[in-house]
Amino acid sequence: QVQLVESGGGLVQAGGSLRLSCVASGRIFSIRSMGWYRQAPGKQRELVATITTAAGSTYYADSVKGRFNISRDNVKNTLYLQMNSLKPEDTGLYVCNAVAGPLVSFSWGQGTQVTVSS
Repeated sequence: QVQLVESGGGLVQAGGSLRLSCVASGRIFSIRSMGWYRQAPGKQRELVATITTAAGSTYYADSVKGRFNISRDNVKNTLYLQMNSLKPEDTGLYVCNAVAGPLVSFSWGQGTQVTVSS
């Protein structure tokens, strides 16, 4: 079992920056990859970015590519999402996810709200 707790959300003006954190606990050794999803009212949940544990390979949604950066601190068991040049369409509940093994399982945090004003 993996527990995830997000923080760092808030209200920011368009063009501003925000850094989200996700602290993982529990069976950390089993985590294969982690990522960020977001959900806005009236929209489907969207995968924002992912990073693998072993190689550090990253993936970004086209909508955030070049503006967001996902990273991790293995010592602190913490996942980060640096968000720059924020746009109103980035508004949503950002949720941290972990994919664990040896058999595939998923863990989710409660989310942290990000609101970008125009």
